[in-house]
Amino acid sequence: MEGAENIPGTGPVILAGNHLTFIDSMILPVVCDRAVYFIGKDEYVTGKGLKGRLMAWFFTGVGMIPVDRDGGRGGVAALMTGKRVLDDGQMFGIYPEGTRSPDGRLYRGRTGIARLTLMTGAPVVPFAMIGTDKLQPGGKGLPRPGRVTVRFGEAMEFSRYDGMDRDRYVLRAVTDSVMTEVMRLSGQEYVDMYATKAKAA
Repeated sequence: MEGAENIPGTGPVILAGNHLTFIDSMILPVVCDRAVYFIGKDEYVTGKGLKGRLMAWFFTGVGMIPVDRDGGRGGVAALMTGKRVLDDGQMFGIYPEGTRSPDGRLYRGRTGIARLTLMTGAPVVPFAMIGTDKLQPGGKGLPRPGRVTVRFGEAMEFSRYDGMDRDRYVLRAVTDSVMTEVMRLSGQEYVDMYATKAKAA
């Protein structure tokens, strides 16, 4: 772990980083001294039988908050969940790309991250997962042994944009500045396209 001193010890914080594989959300809470909450698909905690109960126990234990992200209301539900966590003075983890990278490159960030920081005043600490895709290629199967680096950058604050959380140009500028830091920390090639569109193609 590198740059842990950049995470504020108290108060609301947004951790925003790249997303390479399924186990990113398992590693992030392990390397942080404070509890990290993040959203995940509600299907992770609604499974049946022993396997379903074990998955629900694990994901809620590592700080996942289940949200139904399908349909038009999914993004709003995710945003409001993050706001509640931050209003309580906690840390909220988010992957601005919105989904795992299909090829290891860094894709365009969605502006929910910008709305969260502008609505709550919480600083954004960018981070980079490096090597998790080698442990679990394609996000499937059991992880293999290997070395992973989690690198945190300096906290970013956007108080100069107070009251502008509905200005789409401001939202894009804030999001892009966060993604630029994630790119610098990760060393990934940047693609100015949404990862979901790349997967569909």
